[in-house]
Amino acid sequence: MAVDNVRPNENPGTAGRGKNYKWIALSNTTLGILMVTINQSILLISLPQLFRGIKLNPLIPSNTSYFLWIFMGFILVTAVLVVSLGRVGDIYGRVKMYNLGFAVFTLFSIFLSVTWLTGPAGALWIIIMRVFQGIGGAFLFANSSAILTDAFPQDERGKAMGINGIAAVGGSFLGLILGGVLAPIEWRLVFLVSVPFGLFGTVWAYLKLVDNGIRIPAKIDWLGNALFAIGLIAVLTGIVYSLLPYGGSPTGWSNPYVLTAIFGGIVVLVLFGWVETKVPEPMFRLSLFKIRAFSTGNIAGLLGALGRGGLQFMLIIWLQGIWLPQHGYSFARTPLWAGIYMVPLTVGFLLLGPISGILSDRYGARILSTAGLIVSGVIFLLLELLPINFSYLWFAVLIFLFAVGMGLFFSPNQAAVMNSLPPEQRGAGAGMLMTFMNSATVLSMGLFFTIVTLGLASRLPTHLYQGLVAAGVDPSAAHLVANEPPIGSLFAAFLGENPIQELLGPTGALKHLAPGQAAYITGRSFFPKLIEAPFAYGLHLAFTFAAIATAIAVVASALRGRRYMHQPVTAAHEPLAEELAEGAAESAGIVGLDETAAVPGGNGNGNRAARRSGNGHNGVSAASASSGADTEFGSSSENI
Repeated sequence: MAVDNVRPNENPGTAGRGKNYKWIALSNTTLGILMVTINQSILLISLPQLFRGIKLNPLIPSNTSYFLWIFMGFILVTAVLVVSLGRVGDIYGRVKMYNLGFAVFTLFSIFLSVTWLTGPAGALWIIIMRVFQGIGGAFLFANSSAILTDAFPQDERGKAMGINGIAAVGGSFLGLILGGVLAPIEWRLVFLVSVPFGLFGTVWAYLKLVDNGIRIPAKIDWLGNALFAIGLIAVLTGIVYSLLPYGGSPTGWSNPYVLTAIFGGIVVLVLFGWVETKVPEPMFRLSLFKIRAFSTGNIAGLLGALGRGGLQFMLIIWLQGIWLPQHGYSFARTPLWAGIYMVPLTVGFLLLGPISGILSDRYGARILSTAGLIVSGVIFLLLELLPINFSYLWFAVLIFLFAVGMGLFFSPNQAAVMNSLPPEQRGAGAGMLMTFMNSATVLSMGLFFTIVTLGLASRLPTHLYQGLVAAGVDPSAAHLVANEPPIGSLFAAFLGENPIQELLGPTGALKHLAPGQAAYITGRSFFPKLIEAPFAYGLHLAFTFAAIATAIAVVASALRGRRYMHQPVTAAHEPLAEELAEGAAESAGIVGLDETAAVPGGNGNGNRAARRSGNGHNGVSAASASSGADTEFGSSSENI
């Protein structure tokens, strides 16, 4: 085993470093995550100005794919690459890969800001540059959590993950505001704003971060990397294209290419799993899923992201397409104000993220993460009771409480997953956690859009036809518009465009109306009132789905077991003994026996003292080894 300046029984997070190094690592990785998340959310608000800048109408059917790839390409790339790049960091050094990510992200931010092409060529340039920018983001995402885990002692990692999580959510909020301020001035500024931070962060990381974690030299598993990338790209690409209508269907789930991509990708991912059990140096050790804290934390993270991933976009469409126009805002102003009105969603997480991380360092992840998921699941159900034309106070309270729940869940869950990993696998393990969450986010957006679109398709045509005819539109034109795929109306609202103007404009129907009638139909309130009831039906279905996914995540989180810290495997750790010891420990808890003697790191003061001195991470007492109680599934530093 190759270890940089770390003795075998020493905590690699503190050896050979100054006492303030952990804060250097935290501040630099926080800057990196902040920069990436600002870049993700800034585009949500800036898309209308971006498409105007490159002179491309994204609502024309032939251009919709450009809109989807500019919108979702970045997150797809990061989802695919974080495991591979995390494993590369494990082999060659996490800080080296992290520094490279900073430089790559900054370079392609510059390329994006100097876009000179227009039309489809301009859109293609932006998509390609965003893909390479996403590669840089994947380097940062994959290695930042591992760097923090190396830098912080076990009893402070929750706090570190909580502060790092603030950057992720804070960046999402700042991006919305910056996009609203910068894009009207010059749309290229939304990419250029990352460059000064990227240049500073790259130099700072190169000078100050130390590659001091445990590394085991290994060859890159090219076959595993290729199979994983091909399989996941196929699945996620299929999900993206499922948003586009196909034939007579309002969505693309009946498209044979979509189905082939999704099911073919699943087959390739299954093949990847088989290959990883056969190669001597796999990209990802599937045996890590035998660690209960790792597997349940990943499942909870995946299902939590599946429930919440599409929520932000549904709330934005709700605000931009219905609520804000009905309250006096023009469609052109709705993107910025939607971001402002969603501030409580950010504040809730900013308040609870670091607090829950600190509490998880003391009390473990199970109670906090499970409680957070329960709160979030209940809020999904309460959102179903909220009228479409709601009182903002209740909307703000509900999304604030939802963010509180997510804040309770995120930091403890991430810290628990990272604490469960062997030091030499932290990059790959962090990458797998991020892959689960990012992939679930893409899937969630696809499912949310699909559910809402199907709900609209079942009711919107009748409402739209009757409303247009009643307003004086020619029945033939009204029939044509009413039968357009509803996803176009959603995209129009999301881009801050007037959906009726976009739908009726090509038909020429507006020219045949009196000025007063045309102004009424294209006014702020006409379309929102027509879409209100159909949108509510689809939205309620989406919230129900999210509540179900979150309920399953609650079960996974509750089953994570007691607080688990990775400890070196000794000769006394036989697989069967591990399982039996875990069962014995659980049984002892049920009948009320004192588990402190059987499980290292119980509530006894001696274990706390040992943990403070570092022995809780690296040492296993002879008594605990002989008893078999310190197992891969059951070892803990505290009983929760």
